[in-house]
Amino acid sequence: MRLLYGIAVLVIAAGVTACTTDDDPPATSASSCPGALGAAFDAWGRAGFSGTVAVSTAGRFDCLAGYGSANDATGARNTADTVYAIGSVTKAFTAASVLKLADERKLSLDDRIGTLVPAVTGPVSQATVRQVLLHTSGIRGSIGADRQPLSRDEAIAAINRLELAFPPGTDDAYSNAGYTLLAIVVEAVSGKSYRDYTASTTLGLAGKTLGGFWDGQPAAPGPRALGYLDGGEPGPAGDFAGPYWATDGNGALAMTTRELATWTRALFTGALLSPESTKSVAAPAFDVGDGRAHTLGGMVVFDAAVYGKPFVGMAGGGGDVGHNVVAVWIPEQDRVVAVASNRPVLTAEKLLSATIAALVTGAALPTPSAPAGTADLAKAVGTYRLDSGGTLRVSTPDNRPTITADGADAVAALFPPRGRFSVEGFRAHEDRVRALLAGQTREGREEREALEDEHGKISGVTVAGTIVADGEMRTYVTVTFKTKTVLGWYALDDHGGIQGVELPTPPPALVLVPVGADRYRPDDPTGTGPDVTIGFGTDHLTVTTPAGNLIARRTG
Repeated sequence: MRLLYGIAVLVIAAGVTACTTDDDPPATSASSCPGALGAAFDAWGRAGFSGTVAVSTAGRFDCLAGYGSANDATGARNTADTVYAIGSVTKAFTAASVLKLADERKLSLDDRIGTLVPAVTGPVSQATVRQVLLHTSGIRGSIGADRQPLSRDEAIAAINRLELAFPPGTDDAYSNAGYTLLAIVVEAVSGKSYRDYTASTTLGLAGKTLGGFWDGQPAAPGPRALGYLDGGEPGPAGDFAGPYWATDGNGALAMTTRELATWTRALFTGALLSPESTKSVAAPAFDVGDGRAHTLGGMVVFDAAVYGKPFVGMAGGGGDVGHNVVAVWIPEQDRVVAVASNRPVLTAEKLLSATIAALVTGAALPTPSAPAGTADLAKAVGTYRLDSGGTLRVSTPDNRPTITADGADAVAALFPPRGRFSVEGFRAHEDRVRALLAGQTREGREEREALEDEHGKISGVTVAGTIVADGEMRTYVTVTFKTKTVLGWYALDDHGGIQGVELPTPPPALVLVPVGADRYRPDDPTGTGPDVTIGFGTDHLTVTTPAGNLIARRTG
């Protein structure tokens, strides 16, 4: 779960004429996106995008479309009526609840947390509501896995144990725990449960309730998309029995993209909050560099210097549900774009990353290029060893040519950093992961304790390489226990706090497509993945990267 950092806004070119309003029947295919826009989205659908798109201008929908399968087992298709877990986009709703209570003078943004919730006695109790909204409270760490049963009292106890990464107001660190804390503030100040207040007030618009919760009540109504994880297995369908305080406030909501687009415009156009608070949800309030700033609305604002037009964005996903959701607001056009996906091959964020440059300038929407080659990878199936010791395994599961990395050198060969990521950044992230699993922080000690409770005593930790996935660095580690060895990955923030973890997990792999005789590249139609080409010889393979070539010899 995260803010929108790596991608920008989807701006629709002129020429879209067919519109619907909130009262029109939902679209079920790309045909509701006319002309060049529909043709382009059709192409991305054929390239692997599975999900829905909603685009509105001045409150009228230019596009409501679904692509791909919502549930492989039942054959249900994605439509504009399909419900997705919106993950960290939930934070914008929690922020709106807090700002609503401030409008009603039931709290001040400069109130200290411990004053509003006396049960909060840990270091973060001295932070202000404003600082928690902006991720500048210093609170670090997590209070539990997404589907870990956690009561309100247990959540408060966990928050009280968390350390501060820095004095409140002096730096920023993205925090799920901080938004759970804000949900607790909403309860304490409103006199209602967080879920009741969210459903009755924050989700309410013009007599309608938009969405609901993915797990528990009040549930988001409508057919649900089943998410599919990296290994192809389905994610949970929303049947977790709770209690839900591990995600309440920071990632628990669910809705359709149509509902998300409708709510987003209402937020930014003054239908939900006072004029002062409405202005604050889109205004930069804490500069985080590179033309970006946090807003009091729990989002990120990009200034005009980044892509030529200012906009506000939020993104969520990457958790065990298997959904990815993005919503952006472009004030100059009075336009909202909401995109949701339920498969990792081409997520909502990846789609926007690939199309953003052309869309912001008004150029034709780019489409994925088709693979050029016809080489048969079956003859190359086997295991290959680098001179440095790591191995690359070529296989064809489900007739999809795949290359898997085993060993830090093999991971480095297949997943070199690109864009804003660097080798130095990878190494720094690996150092933070080592420090975490060495127990150098309270969160690290608690993580070790949790691992040992599940797997037995830890006898060693070895870094197994770092990749970029879903816009974040993930460092793989091999953890040796008394009776077994387990591979997993950790994503940490700049202060060493856990932002994501999966253990156990399969080793990192790339699905390949041919681009010439005996030459393959990652199956990544957006062009945002690893910049590598794999070439096959009779007894070896060559990995070509911007830094040069690496050769691995066949061993089996």
